[in-house]
Amino acid sequence: MSRLLAALQREVVRCRACPRLVGWREEVAARKRRAYEDQTYWGQPVPGFGDPEAKLVILGLAPGAHGANRTGRVFTGDRSGDFLFAALHRAGLANQARSTAKNDGLRLTGAFVLLAVRCAPPENRPRPDEIERCAPFLDREIDALGHARVVLALGAIAYDAYLGFLRRHGQSLPRPTPRFAHGAEHLATAPHPRLVGSYHVSQQNTQTGRLTPAMFDATLRRAIDLAA
Repeated sequence: MSRLLAALQREVVRCRACPRLVGWREEVAARKRRAYEDQTYWGQPVPGFGDPEAKLVILGLAPGAHGANRTGRVFTGDRSGDFLFAALHRAGLANQARSTAKNDGLRLTGAFVLLAVRCAPPENRPRPDEIERCAPFLDREIDALGHARVVLALGAIAYDAYLGFLRRHGQSLPRPTPRFAHGAEHLATAPHPRLVGSYHVSQQNTQTGRLTPAMFDATLRRAIDLAA
């Protein structure tokens, strides 16, 4: 990992800018879920993870309360991560199909995963001011990924967060503003990565059939092709 990314990630982990999120992430870490009561929860902000030379950036919403907030690695230790990493494995971007812990040997090649909000929010719903306070981390992390060509945004909040990145980098967006949809695309002005949208890999979507493995594989393949 580059020194810039490593320094940024240390800064992310120290952040206490959002009192509501700090209180919630630490409360969850103290109360724990019965299945994990013998584990020590991470209970801190969760930095990005993956290949620092990645052409594809996958942008999620926020850590799962008993997933990344427990394990300390994005999308690790919950059903959303199971779905995502299985897809990345099928696409040749991950060396294994499942991720259960921070030290389980998972490696990503050509992909980097990060979050719009770095702390687990109550009911998985960060407030607009919390998203805004996390935006500088998003900006700096994407900027540090100098090989990135495509951002695959999981869900509307992540999609809008990347549009915010483009605005803050001086890009004029069309009117009306591009709206999130599964498979939606927005061609950003170089050198900034193109945007592709996907339904989030949450259980709410994957267990109801709103997002199937075939649907996600197709959108992921489109993002990979565009990045190439």
